[in-house]
Amino acid sequence: MTRRQRKPHPELDVTIHTLSHDGRGITTIEGKTTFVHGALAGETVTCKVTQQHRRYNEGIATVIKVAAPERVTAPCPHFGVCGGCSMQHMSVSDQIQFKQKTLLEQLQHFGKVVPETLLAPITGEAWGYRRKARLGVRYVIKKEKLLVGFREKFSNYLADIQSCLVLHPSVGTRITALAELIASLNQYEHIAQIEVAVGDKVTALVFRHLTPLPETDCVKLSEFGKATGLHIYLQPNSPEQIHQLWPENQTELLSYAIPDYDLTMQFHPLDFTQVNAEINLLMIKQAMQLLAPGSEDRILDLFCGLGNFTLPLARFAKEVIGIEGSDVMVKRAEMNAQYNHIDNAKFYAGNLMEPNEQASWMQQKYDKILLDPPRLGAKEIIEHFGKFAAKKILYISCNPATLARDAGELVYTHGYKLTHAGVMNMFAHTSHIEAMALFEK
Repeated sequence: MTRRQRKPHPELDVTIHTLSHDGRGITTIEGKTTFVHGALAGETVTCKVTQQHRRYNEGIATVIKVAAPERVTAPCPHFGVCGGCSMQHMSVSDQIQFKQKTLLEQLQHFGKVVPETLLAPITGEAWGYRRKARLGVRYVIKKEKLLVGFREKFSNYLADIQSCLVLHPSVGTRITALAELIASLNQYEHIAQIEVAVGDKVTALVFRHLTPLPETDCVKLSEFGKATGLHIYLQPNSPEQIHQLWPENQTELLSYAIPDYDLTMQFHPLDFTQVNAEINLLMIKQAMQLLAPGSEDRILDLFCGLGNFTLPLARFAKEVIGIEGSDVMVKRAEMNAQYNHIDNAKFYAGNLMEPNEQASWMQQKYDKILLDPPRLGAKEIIEHFGKFAAKKILYISCNPATLARDAGELVYTHGYKLTHAGVMNMFAHTSHIEAMALFEK
């Protein structure tokens, strides 16, 4: 009995009607919605169907027959193969318009809300902006080559890249050098990842290794650090702690400045910090303008991290209470408050996905609230917002769908008005959307 052969996926000329919320072109093939990677609205493309599902298909544009006005030539030679970026074929200004349009559609669709005022997009440099990243490392036997970088667009394999234009240049221009360095190590097959963290003055690389490294490998890594100025850290498998290999006897902390508020924020290479430093400063400035902290205000900062918003707010408010789920980050926030001589900011550890109603900070009232939740949003803590009685709520979002859901709750359950909303181009050339929304009573 012969195995039934799978029909080859069709390749057809189609017209793209619109874009999905993740930036893929949408067309209809034989009555079925098809999402087409690499296509823009209004284009005629040759589409190769790559996956067929019951309700929809997925495909890729192999030939652009009629290009949209917003199409540009992607400057990165690895675009289309590397999965790190998905929108380099669209001009930056059109990317931003697309993100703003998507935000408004999500707010209306999921939250049934429309902002009274649309904020101008927060934009910055579109290249070399990425200060945080996790690079994969893998030796590929078939290629007899060690690869460093991001996954390929449609697979779990690492893309074969030599540089990255969106990574900070201190790392993005050294992809090949990093691959050659690791390939020269005795334990090259046991280096799993490189965590990248860039401060204002120092770039750190954290090498995660699955087996102990011999002294010869440590020397090579140290010499690379000396030659490039990059700080080198090792992260053995748990339970061993991360430690700095080079330079020796120096602080393991990096830092970034928030000049408008005379602040220096210290962080460990594995701490969460905003990916885009320029956008972060502009985001803080707009947050301060919208929330307008006053000398009599008690402000609650939820998902506060290391105090990125807490400490600027504390410069003007009577008191700011920061809540974060990680004990480590709470200690980091307290350290930053002390380092910047701020004594009107207090920090507490708390699981905001399962709020403890008995916590002391939950028993209090606040004039204003700022929250910056993860992609899951803040549904669980928002259920308790009625007791806080805040007049203003500023929501920083990394997922417009959960922002929209939570906006509906704030408007229709808690009686707030959505007065302002807009996007921040934190991740240029990707479909990732960061947004800011202000709610008022």
